[in-house]
Amino acid sequence: MTTTLYGIRNCDTMKKAWTWLDQHGVAYAFHDYKKDGIDRATLEGWVEAVGWEVLLNRAGTTFRKLPDGEKQGLDAAKAMALMLAQPSMIKRPVLAAKGKLTVGFRPEAYAALFG
Repeated sequence: MTTTLYGIRNCDTMKKAWTWLDQHGVAYAFHDYKKDGIDRATLEGWVEAVGWEVLLNRAGTTFRKLPDGEKQGLDAAKAMALMLAQPSMIKRPVLAAKGKLTVGFRPEAYAALFG
């Protein structure tokens, strides 16, 4: 089973994840969802696994720049539409490994997964 790290290239949190994986000898593929996009089926699987609330990056600039009307009344369908239209609204990194999905970078979570 392949380990895949999803995110965008110019992100400090992504750099921390890359460094951790490289230092611990974890082989992985990188999917840049800003450049390559993200397909609906993958995003639906993530929402099912961890919930749209975990995936939607409300702290990011892209979300904060949205008109207030688009931020109101969020539900899974609306959040997915936003993330599909602008993948930089997906929290990062998303790590798919060993049948699990980890959102965000926490060294202890990576250590537990690959330890």
